[in-house]
Amino acid sequence: MLDFDKMGGLVPAVIQDNITGQVLMLGYMDQEALQKTQEEKLVTFFSRTKNRLWTKGETSGNTLEVISITSDCDNDTLLIKVKPNGPTCHTGATSCFGEEESADRATGIRFLAQLENVIQQRKGNPVEGSYTNFLFDKGINKIAQKVGEEAVETVIDAVAGKLETMKGEAADLLYHLLVLLAASGLELKDVVAVLQERHQK
Repeated sequence: MLDFDKMGGLVPAVIQDNITGQVLMLGYMDQEALQKTQEEKLVTFFSRTKNRLWTKGETSGNTLEVISITSDCDNDTLLIKVKPNGPTCHTGATSCFGEEESADRATGIRFLAQLENVIQQRKGNPVEGSYTNFLFDKGINKIAQKVGEEAVETVIDAVAGKLETMKGEAADLLYHLLVLLAASGLELKDVVAVLQERHQK
């Protein structure tokens, strides 16, 4: 049970990008704002300056779609993970904390997650004419072969200094690797977990 009384009827809510982990902003909620957020799945704060409920993006359109809501150990602070629709800060920045240097990286991470999700969906729900489903139908040997081919082509362009074409080959390699992971029953997070474990050592 959240302790709204500790701060005079309000609790701070830390807003975090669900995919990238980037902290986007901090706001305050009363019980009504939290209830509205839970019901509509869009982050709504209690604006202390306007003295009313305020749904993020109600004028700009840059809403925050709720993925999950958790409270801290003292039940007086919320962590809300979201899918941001556009920049969060009123300045046009991705984050209100001035972390723009990580914005491009954050966008890239989010797209990779979306691409992996599409690939996983194709695996469970085939779409006629889909190249991804063509690969799944051919089987893991064909997919593994494609990963090898794209890896070789990436290396050739790298050694030759052909950076423009190398980007395309690297993109092909990354895509086919995601398909191979899906075909093997793995996800990108499984690979990242190994990297994280190695980094800690």
